[in-house]
Amino acid sequence: MIKGLISFAKVTKYIYKIVNTFPHEQNAFTQGLVYKDGYLYEGTGLKGYSSLRQTELETGEIVKQNRLPRKYFGEGITIFKGKIFQLTWKSGICFVYNKDFKLIKKFKYPYQGWGITQNNNSLIMSDGTDNIYFLNPDNFERYKKIKITLNNKSITNINELEYIKGEIYANIWRTNYIVKINPDTGNVTAIIDLNGIINPNDYDYNLNVLNGIAYDGVNNRLFITGKLWPLIFEIEIISLNK
Repeated sequence: MIKGLISFAKVTKYIYKIVNTFPHEQNAFTQGLVYKDGYLYEGTGLKGYSSLRQTELETGEIVKQNRLPRKYFGEGITIFKGKIFQLTWKSGICFVYNKDFKLIKKFKYPYQGWGITQNNNSLIMSDGTDNIYFLNPDNFERYKKIKITLNNKSITNINELEYIKGEIYANIWRTNYIVKINPDTGNVTAIIDLNGIINPNDYDYNLNVLNGIAYDGVNNRLFITGKLWPLIFEIEIISLNK
């Protein structure tokens, strides 16, 4: 796993600087996070509590919300050409909504759903393994798969995803690390160490999991949060390789 590799990994290593903090509903079990046109869009999980929501960044106020049927465990989300895609964990179903959160179609897939993002051409999906899949957004068919490696070793538990400036950013489940991934090769090119970003008194110790990456491309702002965290952090990443 990545914890044992980070000390000698021959990649760029980053730490962080907190630029700003914003409120986040602490009952939200964050599975996916997207910034779009001044709002945050969030997919939350847990059966009976899963939802898709649009929130005000500054206040955390919910502007719009769609609750999934109780049998579904919501997972990652992304927005592609005006459509919102929301994965489910073990149900093998991706829900597709319009901008008003009206369900317009469903897709099926043969593996678990964890994270999803897009690169203006394809949907990019993780399933908790060391695989990342590239999918046709029109029919959800897979046309490419990459294996994620660091120092020639597989990195599993690839979770929430965000595509930023030609690279895939990925949370690693149950760690405080985000990795940058080359989308052509699957090689990890950088590690962002987010240990210590949140006060340990501010979250559920049993679910103290970093999860949620969103990028404001217009203003070059990077946001991160975690499951059941009370805050969303805007951060600047700082390279240790000088």
